[in-house]
Amino acid sequence: MNPIFQTVLSEANARGVFSRIESMPDRLRCHAKDCPEPAWYELASVGNQLIVRFATPDRWLSESIESDLMHFGDPLEELVEEELAELGWRGKVPTIRHFRDDDKLYTFENPVPAESVASPELVAKFLFAYEAAFRALGDVGGGDEE
Repeated sequence: MNPIFQTVLSEANARGVFSRIESMPDRLRCHAKDCPEPAWYELASVGNQLIVRFATPDRWLSESIESDLMHFGDPLEELVEEELAELGWRGKVPTIRHFRDDDKLYTFENPVPAESVASPELVAKFLFAYEAAFRALGDVGGGDEE
């Protein structure tokens, strides 16, 4: 297993914010806790980059996220940056792409900045920032509790 993935896996297990974590040769897949629909976060090795992503096969879950983003008006990058700041990381989050992939997964993703890849602890912060940002959007965190 990739040494970065080993460190992130250990930290993710210790944090307890995911319902289950799968270790694959090219990625860690961390399933969203309390989400009513299938959804997961990934740290994936793609070419010479590390990618952090949120994905779901559920169209309505994706639309609930989009609706919150439109309603609140905050760019997703800013929400992730705020979570990263809480974790002690400073910098600019690369543009987060949102698309439906060939496997029909609704996906939000961005590369981990190259300067952060040198530190597994910094890479882990991107995964945890995604989890915190998306948990607060749409129905990801278990739906509307108001």
